[in-house]
Amino acid sequence: MSRRPGVLANDALLLLTAAIWGFAFVAQRAGMEHVGPFVYTAVRFALGSLALIPLVIIERRAARREASAASTPTPASLPPPPATTSGRQVSPLAGGLLAGVVLFGGAILQQVGLVWTTAGKAGFVTGLYVVLVPITGLLWGQRPGWSRWLGAALATAGLFLLSVTRAFTIERGDLAVLAGALFWTAHVHVVGWLSPRTRPVALSCVQFAVCSVLSGAAALCSERLAAASLAAAAVPILYGGLVSVGIAYTLQVVAQRRAPPAHAAILLSLETVFAALGGWLVLGERLSPRGLAGCAFMLAGMLCSQLPLILPVRRTLQKNP
Repeated sequence: MSRRPGVLANDALLLLTAAIWGFAFVAQRAGMEHVGPFVYTAVRFALGSLALIPLVIIERRAARREASAASTPTPASLPPPPATTSGRQVSPLAGGLLAGVVLFGGAILQQVGLVWTTAGKAGFVTGLYVVLVPITGLLWGQRPGWSRWLGAALATAGLFLLSVTRAFTIERGDLAVLAGALFWTAHVHVVGWLSPRTRPVALSCVQFAVCSVLSGAAALCSERLAAASLAAAAVPILYGGLVSVGIAYTLQVVAQRRAPPAHAAILLSLETVFAALGGWLVLGERLSPRGLAGCAFMLAGMLCSQLPLILPVRRTLQKNP
């Protein structure tokens, strides 16, 4: 019983993170009423990178203290310090450059897709990465179980109902967001490999900065930037940069210190539901019965793909209440 308040607090933080990320689709769509997708992405991720600088400083100081403690001779009567992560270490700058390029692909395709599709549909199509990550693990010799394949089938059926018209054509906005989901899938694999080998907050800060620079360079070549337009889009940009990137990322890091990864993945996947809810409440978007059925299938597929991770966690919790 003593552990329940802590579990509920972590769940609340993860649910709040999912809500912030879901409503970010609304902010992204609203922001593009005044600025182009490249400008919005550039300013958004610049703010996100700046918001993480205090955490980067704290993380660096903590790493220095750990390194100093590890170099201090340990008396024979005391146990040795815990071993550090094995494998070759990667500098946050090098890792951030790689992750930032992949992040740019996912973010800009999602942002461009939102020009022609709704926030709710974009949220669900983007959420396909939850299913695609274990499937693409086949490239590294990973073998997804039956639940992952079932999840992929359900998600594919949902995508068909949500995005493919009765004339058997897929809308270009949905197609762009779907291409972005492939980049988000690659991004999960890249960050998953880099995170144990570098400082995670510094990695995020650098990758956000790289994404901002690349978006800004593209904006200079294809879009016009006016101070009045930027001011008109200030609220959506501030939400997308400081709240969605800065605050939500921090909440996720805090909550996942104690939450099992599978449990966290389930709650964070509700981002798709909040995207649809935000599109309905704020932008007045509506989904047809066919679209709602597609969303239901996609959400079921996302949850089903997490079953192999959920069941072991549930057994562990039952053994250690």
